[in-house]
Amino acid sequence: MEKFSEIITAIDDFVWGWPLIILILLTGIILSVRTGFVQVLHLGKALKFMVKNEDNGVGEVTSFGALCTALSATVGTGNIVGVATAVGAGGPGALFWMLVAAFFGMATKYSEGLLAILYREDMGDGHYLGGPFMYIEKGLGKKWTWLAKLFAIFGIMAGLLGIGTMTQINGITSSIEGFFDPNKTNVILTVGDHPVTLAAIIGGAIVTLFVALVVVGGIKRIASVSEKIVPFMCVLYIVIALVVILMNITKIPAAIALVVKCAFSAKAAAGAVAGVTIKLAMQKGIGRGIFSNEAGLGSAPIAAAAAKTNEPVRQGLVTMTGTFIDTIVICTLTGLSIIVTGAYQVDGVKGAQVTAYAWGTTFGNQTIASLLVMACLSLFAYTTILGWNYYSERCLEYLTKGNKTATYIFRALFVVFVFFGPYLAIDVVWNISDIANGLMAFPNLVALLALSGVIAKETKAYFTKAKEEKVEEPVLDKAE
Repeated sequence: MEKFSEIITAIDDFVWGWPLIILILLTGIILSVRTGFVQVLHLGKALKFMVKNEDNGVGEVTSFGALCTALSATVGTGNIVGVATAVGAGGPGALFWMLVAAFFGMATKYSEGLLAILYREDMGDGHYLGGPFMYIEKGLGKKWTWLAKLFAIFGIMAGLLGIGTMTQINGITSSIEGFFDPNKTNVILTVGDHPVTLAAIIGGAIVTLFVALVVVGGIKRIASVSEKIVPFMCVLYIVIALVVILMNITKIPAAIALVVKCAFSAKAAAGAVAGVTIKLAMQKGIGRGIFSNEAGLGSAPIAAAAAKTNEPVRQGLVTMTGTFIDTIVICTLTGLSIIVTGAYQVDGVKGAQVTAYAWGTTFGNQTIASLLVMACLSLFAYTTILGWNYYSERCLEYLTKGNKTATYIFRALFVVFVFFGPYLAIDVVWNISDIANGLMAFPNLVALLALSGVIAKETKAYFTKAKEEKVEEPVLDKAE
């Protein structure tokens, strides 16, 4: 097991090396420039569109439902466990690079949503298929079909082997252990050097059951569940995190200064966490940021393609808000709460336990903090599992041309992988997820850069028309 872990770590370091980091940032910068920094000038409009649905739009679910499906997949363990591991391994400076990646990632996410609607395909019976595989094939041409298929394969891998299954369930069971059995007194079996407790086994089995009950219903059931859970869980977490921040408000200026210093100074970073370099801060910050908000991975446009809309730019704006909520708001609150309390420097505390420690230090009661973290993380991770089931199923649909037997087999495998997630060591699980995410990003980023001219043209045409007509938006109905 130790040798396997070393191999996975080496592959992860290679995939998430400087080439991918630079490509992600460069893509975001180029798209920001070509869209006129849409994430700055039109964020207000995007937030307005986020809570309203377009009248007479065609698609499977409302724009709000598509956003909630995308948010269900992005707001997950990355917001709690991912931020904690990024700051723990890369120092406070990792939070800075996470936010930098998110800022430019908003333009990337906007572009993905725009292209999803522009190149989606009506499969009949009100069913739409879209995402990177479609805008690669239809936007770049048939000769690029191999790249579209490569993305779909990587998307299935990510759904089954990492971000969609094992990482999420592992995060849930770790938080359950942290509350019910923090000292691991009821270890049932040991896999390698990873002890599995009774609490983890029972918790994992219950979550697996609830996953199975929802995934059989497809996008409409997933969107229905997401629309109910996602807004509630986001508000709940933001309120709790804000309380922690406000109770440590005098420490915030020093924490922000530390984040900036550690982002640019190896010496400062080393003073905060031994052995940390600027490269490691960037790698962990950007890597975990992308894991959290998925900008550039090409996952969100798969959900966006199902939205009831006729306007690509409008849906691009709605899709963009996902990165703002996920990283700019939620990850920042998590990171600051961890830094002001010094939780990231406590020996023996890992993953969700870092956030629980930060909250417990603030509230003066570790039990209540662990309960709150367990509740938030369980909701986050559960909805992420549902969202990624949808993403990977759509990738499979593209590859198999909608073969129903393949879909049923995939759903069964998906549930099995969720079930076995708690039995793997957390470090191995996260590294596998990073690898799958990185592989997805490459073909999607190539397509975004190649189609940046189309994105710029559509963006300019939309806002020019809106300005000339002095109409900010089409006739809208309130979100259901």
